[in-house]
Amino acid sequence: MTVSTYTVSGMTCEHCVRAVSEEVGQIPGVTGVEVDLTSGGLTIHSDAEPDRAAVAAAVDEAGYELGS
Repeated sequence: MTVSTYTVSGMTCEHCVRAVSEEVGQIPGVTGVEVDLTSGGLTIHSDAEPDRAAVAAAVDEAGYELGS
């Protein structure tokens, strides 16, 4: 089990949190997603380290931007 952390920018409400959680949760191997609206923190629990490009694409699909 791997835990990866990222920052997401542009989220302003709980709908944003749900959208990011749903999109990131569809990445193969992801077993859990936690999103903190206040900090923009994104924590991903997965079988192996997720591909950063896949995470960025999922966050983009939700309408937000993955921070550095």
